Amino acid sequence: MKRVALTGGIATGKTHVRAEFERLGVPTIDADKLARDAVADGSSGLKAVISRFGHGVLDETGALDRRKLGSIVFQDAVARRDLEDIIHPAVRRAIDDWFASLEDKTPHFAIADIPLLFETGRHREFDIVIVTECAPSTQITRVMARDDVSEAEARARVAAQLPIEEKVRRADHVINTDGSFDETNRQVRRVHDVLVGG
Repeated sequence: MKRVALTGGIATGKTHVRAEFERLGVPTIDADKLARDAVADGSSGLKAVISRFGHGVLDETGALDRRKLGSIVFQDAVARRDLEDIIHPAVRRAIDDWFASLEDKTPHFAIADIPLLFETGRHREFDIVIVTECAPSTQITRVMARDDVSEAEARARVAAQLPIEEKVRRADHVINTDGSFDETNRQVRRVHDVLVGG
């Protein structure tokens, strides 16, 4: 079974592409969901976040307020690295355990959706890397709409990641999401067919 990583810049369509691979019968796992689980209510991860960033990153119920935390870490590279040091080890273990659980069940490949694949140096652990990409202006528009943030905040979030051109350069397969869902899905099916055949 091939270990495949799906990555790309923020708001470049990874979620849609992962869902389409899933629809085609490919097992997938989402690192963003695992990261949320790592700082869920009562978790050791949340305690570590509070210890590092203070109670100001919590909402009125005592849960993590992602928007408040995001406003800190997307403006401060040191804070962002500190948060990653809390979350990434748990996410990495969960993904490795998941792949191990599939070894005898999946004949071709399985996909881990890992937004910060290159930034964390994890790309070396995968057989194939798929990158989603779109125009930077599309990224900004999507981030503003999805996260309800200003253009300046959206640009800061895009700038916090490795430039998309660099990710595309390192990819084995690239899926462009600037077009319609149908156009994106056709590209997913092409990559799927190559990976099943190879």
